[in-house]
Amino acid sequence: MMMLNKEQQNAIEYSGSDASLNQAPLLIIAGAGTGKTNTLAHKTARLILNGESPERILLVTFARRAAGELSSRANRIVEQQRVKERATPSTAQPIKISWMGTFHSIAARLLREHANAIGLESDFTVMDRNDSADMIDVIRHELDFTSSVKRFPKKKTCLDIYSRCVNSRQPIEDVLDAHFPYCRQWHKELTLLFAAYAKAKMEQVCLDYDDLLLYCYHMAQVPEIAKQVREQFDYILVDEYQDTNVLQAGILMGFFPTGKGLTVVGDDAQSIYSFRAADVDNILNFPQQFTPPARVISLKQNYRSHQAILDLSNALLSEGDEGYKVELFSDRKSGIKPKLVSVEDDTKQAEYIVEMVLAAREQGIELKKQAVLFRSSYHSDRLELELTRRNIPFVKHGGLKFLEAAHVKDLLSILRWADNPKHKISAFRVLKLLPSVGPKIAERVINFLYTKSGSFNELRDCPIPQLASELFQALVKVLNAIHTNNIPWSEQVNSVVHIYKELLEINYDDHFVRCGDIEQMAQISQQFPTRERFLTELTLDPPQSTGDLAGPPLIDDDFLILSTVHSAKGQEWNNVFILNVADGNFPNEYAAGNKRALEEERRLLNVAITRAKNELHLMQPMKYWVPEQQRHGDRHVYGAKSRFLTEGLLKLIETCHYPRKELNQKEKESAKLAITDIKKTVLGIWDA
Repeated sequence: MMMLNKEQQNAIEYSGSDASLNQAPLLIIAGAGTGKTNTLAHKTARLILNGESPERILLVTFARRAAGELSSRANRIVEQQRVKERATPSTAQPIKISWMGTFHSIAARLLREHANAIGLESDFTVMDRNDSADMIDVIRHELDFTSSVKRFPKKKTCLDIYSRCVNSRQPIEDVLDAHFPYCRQWHKELTLLFAAYAKAKMEQVCLDYDDLLLYCYHMAQVPEIAKQVREQFDYILVDEYQDTNVLQAGILMGFFPTGKGLTVVGDDAQSIYSFRAADVDNILNFPQQFTPPARVISLKQNYRSHQAILDLSNALLSEGDEGYKVELFSDRKSGIKPKLVSVEDDTKQAEYIVEMVLAAREQGIELKKQAVLFRSSYHSDRLELELTRRNIPFVKHGGLKFLEAAHVKDLLSILRWADNPKHKISAFRVLKLLPSVGPKIAERVINFLYTKSGSFNELRDCPIPQLASELFQALVKVLNAIHTNNIPWSEQVNSVVHIYKELLEINYDDHFVRCGDIEQMAQISQQFPTRERFLTELTLDPPQSTGDLAGPPLIDDDFLILSTVHSAKGQEWNNVFILNVADGNFPNEYAAGNKRALEEERRLLNVAITRAKNELHLMQPMKYWVPEQQRHGDRHVYGAKSRFLTEGLLKLIETCHYPRKELNQKEKESAKLAITDIKKTVLGIWDA
């Protein structure tokens, strides 16, 4: 168990119960590498050891895995303390915090508990992003917006606009002006589309990701319900508060307006998700939202990087216009000074990185302990070509999600349709898997089911092409058995797998490869107590892909990490290379002229810098390629020095050029004379 420093100890022991503080809430500003997870786990364990009931603790994170890790750590701490006190192993059962998870999963559970009070059916289906986009696509066609002369926004863009409107609580006009100016002309059509989309969801008893927060936000404004929720919990612990949007912050403030028992943890210097509607003002303004103001405790001791890297981070943030500006320090006072490496272009940039990565590997630093970070995914194109040419294995973070694999979506669609007969998107997808069934026949079957009040048993009489008849009858039998719970949950997924395997073979040439994922889904389902929890949790927090990849993976025990900075948040590596540190990339060209956007770009660069433990290389190409121009031939843009690399920062960086410039004739002659003098000196020592 890691020893706690003074600030961590203060954060863990603070209860806000002093009369002078009137149970004021707590804000923990946890800088990069300062042991945030460890502090939160200890605080949770302290509550349990002090006799607080785990059932009255609400733990909110931004990923289910993070909640699981926190719970696991807290359990270990409790166990260690009990052993220490009794001098014998504890026989007590591990603590179980039943109310922990992401904002979306907690919102889903609260909505199901209080659905009747707000006029919502408790058996609603949660749609994932792809289902939402598909529903919007269907409605686009029904409204005839796709047959216009000018191209109407695609389904994903429409969903992004809708999501931004909901999560930021801004009018569509403001969202279009600020983030989607190229869609301004479709303002009226988009308004009609979103109204139809909202109506379709209600008719099909579906909620999308954004609805979970939106409905819960409005539910938190109902005094009677808010009072009931408030009385369920004595302590509320919220992780990664800098990533919350207006709705998420509003849910907290609605349910817990006094802040009693509330602790939020975050780092404003790592608020980099405004494109997901995250609002840094939530953490910046948190203390002033309560009377008396929340107490602020800053964690400053960094356990990841040496001081030279932290000096660069501190200097970068100190020149910004907003934030708590916490100065980090490390007990590791010595270390290699960060390098700013100037290269001619991104080809030389790739050569330098490969050379340095392989040299570090020869010194015992594994490839997977080294990472190359970049602002945008395409920045690594040239490097990927060089790595492939040199046969150096690598993994690029941000690949295909497990639930985005077509065959996995098929399987879940069968289960979702069985769970909710009104779920048109799932029904449409499943029916089209049957031989000879196209969109028109699928639509006819769905309408037939609607006229039969969603009774799968009645669906047996629906006319269907002969080629699909046998499979259709078997499918209907499974759907009906699951919907009516005639078979227990423990066997439901296996029954779906059994019927789907034949559909898999019909629809996919590589069905034997995909079959492994299907079997894995059956195993995953056994970790959940009910069908509803399985579908909800898996939709909100999908695992990473193990199959259906863009290409065959290169199998190796070691591999270099390539990652966007956004995907790298929360990670750390011994050596880090940051590509294209030049204006137009850091900061991004779209941030120019927008003060707040520039501040986020500053924070993004800081996140990249603070991923490094030992060595940091900032790459500065004189020119680099852009994908839009590559089509037109040998085009490039020239990189200007990043405005973030001020004189103050350059004093903290070692600057160098790669490859090293050739010496001119005069310099070569001077170097030869110097070598001659050195040889004479060395020989003179031995002569003596």
